[in-house]
Amino acid sequence: MTASTTRRTTANSAKSRIAAVGAIAVAGTLLLTGCGDQTDKSGSGDSTKDSSASASKYKLPAKIKDAGVIKVGSDIAYAPMEFDQDGTPTGVDIDLATALGKELGVDFKFENGTFDNLIPSLDSGRYDLIMSAMSDTKERQAKVDFVDYFSAGVSILVKKGNPEGIKSAADLCGKTIAFQRGTVSAGVAKSADAKCPAGKKIKTLTYDTDPEALLQVKQGRAVADLNDFPVAAYNAKTSGGGKDFEVTGDQVDEGPYGIAVTKENTELREAVSKALDAIIANGEYGKVLKKWNVEQGAVDKPVLNGGSE
Repeated sequence: MTASTTRRTTANSAKSRIAAVGAIAVAGTLLLTGCGDQTDKSGSGDSTKDSSASASKYKLPAKIKDAGVIKVGSDIAYAPMEFDQDGTPTGVDIDLATALGKELGVDFKFENGTFDNLIPSLDSGRYDLIMSAMSDTKERQAKVDFVDYFSAGVSILVKKGNPEGIKSAADLCGKTIAFQRGTVSAGVAKSADAKCPAGKKIKTLTYDTDPEALLQVKQGRAVADLNDFPVAAYNAKTSGGGKDFEVTGDQVDEGPYGIAVTKENTELREAVSKALDAIIANGEYGKVLKKWNVEQGAVDKPVLNGGSE
């Protein structure tokens, strides 16, 4: 398997999130304030901005500073990174955005979208940035810049009890697997398939969302789902009260998740990077990861375009 093994490839290469199998991604626009922990169900938040001296040290683009809002593209169906909970967005990325918003003195306004269309929508100006557990890869770096904020690898999620006895990617040869299209899971599957003997190639089923892919495993149409480690672990713990799935084998080589911005938007990129560094230093970053039990993915500092594959 390759090192670029986390949810999310470009639209042309080889990840979604899930609150539970069959969960429905929240539609429309969802607002995160810089002061609250979550949005309310109406999608409107407290408009009060952080007026502290710390917020004034960040040089945001004039358009964002005047509006007091950063528009965020995200595929909100990828628990625990981001997902819909009774009409309200929640998860790791949501809470980190709240902390960043407080530091920057602006609101983060999340808009739900299909994962493989997030970068094109960023390019068109629909979003100011993408925060969607998106892997920082060399291929994507050709289109956008990343502020790396988390590290994750891909895990193999199978039915509880592992009836097929799958222990590694090599055991997927001759079998059917499922994953979300537009993610790096496609690259992982391709790499594994290349090592399979003739006549035992891997058949892949791809879907717009990860819940759809997981449903194939639950119903027996696929033997495994390829997913980022925090998402796989979350589903193994929560889906069906922990009775639906389990994670098998080791995590594939880790790679960074990045907050994506257009290459021209250097002011926003630098402001987000400095704000991320600040919340790592003041402990807010660590509190979020601990809350969601994903401390394993913590980084020491933000890195620009740190993806190497």
